[in-house]
Amino acid sequence: MRVVLLTYGSRGDVEPMAGLAVALRELGVEVSVCAPPDFEELLAGVGVPLVAIGQSVRVLATDALTGKPTKLPPTMRERAAALFASVYDTVAPVAEGSDLVVATGLLPAAAAARAAAEKSGVPYAFVSYFPSYLPSPHHPPLAFPGHPLPADVTDNRTLWDQNTDVLNELFGAAVNTHRAELGLPPVANVRDHVLTDRPLLASDPALSPWPEPAELDVVQTGAWIRTDDRPLPEDLEKFLAAGAPPVYVGFGSMPLRDAADVSRAAVEAVRAHGHRVLLGRGWADLALTDGQDDCFVVGEVNQQELFRRVAAVVHHGGAGTTTTAARAGTPQVVVAQMADQPYWAQRVAELGIGAAHDGPTPTYDSLSAALTVALAPETHERARSLAAEIRTDGATIAAKLLVDVAGPAVP
Repeated sequence: MRVVLLTYGSRGDVEPMAGLAVALRELGVEVSVCAPPDFEELLAGVGVPLVAIGQSVRVLATDALTGKPTKLPPTMRERAAALFASVYDTVAPVAEGSDLVVATGLLPAAAAARAAAEKSGVPYAFVSYFPSYLPSPHHPPLAFPGHPLPADVTDNRTLWDQNTDVLNELFGAAVNTHRAELGLPPVANVRDHVLTDRPLLASDPALSPWPEPAELDVVQTGAWIRTDDRPLPEDLEKFLAAGAPPVYVGFGSMPLRDAADVSRAAVEAVRAHGHRVLLGRGWADLALTDGQDDCFVVGEVNQQELFRRVAAVVHHGGAGTTTTAARAGTPQVVVAQMADQPYWAQRVAELGIGAAHDGPTPTYDSLSAALTVALAPETHERARSLAAEIRTDGATIAAKLLVDVAGPAVP
């Protein structure tokens, strides 16, 4: 049996697919992952081949942040058409002869993956990593750039109906033009076509439950976690052993326009709370602000191990980072930047396991206030209590379910 996994997004989109790939391989399934070229090393680390699609996501994100000219088409509709074509051309040969295609990420990319599955005559499944990407009367949809949610509309069903219109306007022509060229029928609702009527939800039920009663047949498997048993670097171990647990500050795959100011504000705020500082360099390139020995900077490391050994985690609010910190039982401060990150900030605050920072740009005062909440004893106790409820078998559950969808059980 052979399964194709596809995502076009940041590390937070690719890491869960790596977890699923490992779980599928343990069932004897051959797996290929189609993802941006940025993540070849990540997938090589778990022994899964990368089929590179599109341009570097890091370069695109950094160029967009800095206003640097890119080779991308000028409008979102044109970009959607180019992304669909690029993804389809790459995925179609891989999907041929496979038994299942599983996709997530940007809507035009997932639409291309579904088209490749249709042309190959194989099943297709969509996965979301957070509940509010999927239609529900219990939450509003995400707003797309240039299409804010109308302030005078509060009914979620109405907002989701409007979301259908927005996505058809942005992506419908691109998707249906390419489908026609492939001899496939047009789709009237691009969003629901991509999501399917039975999407997977790869998030933890204790941390981010699917709201009931529901109008969509969602299968919540739990988060797709790749077990990381790498040791921490020796110099990091020495820093951790040299004093009390530090506060970790990192923004993962989020470039920041004012990274130097953010680094300075974070270092000063954490020091003011009497803690040492551990900066995660990430795509923001956070850096040390002085030569004092209470501060240390790290690159890509085993966060599953590291987060158990810090006093709090200040981060951007990606699904994977939020789940990893929650599993570690460590309080969080979520400084949401975009997409699903405000959702995770809200959940962290609602659960009492940390604080939702006020706005995307931390200052000394704003971060100090959020750390006051996160470092409180009651927050630590709640975080430790919730950690015991976080599941670790989501990828295994999903792998078994998908094998059943694809065909006969693997010997």
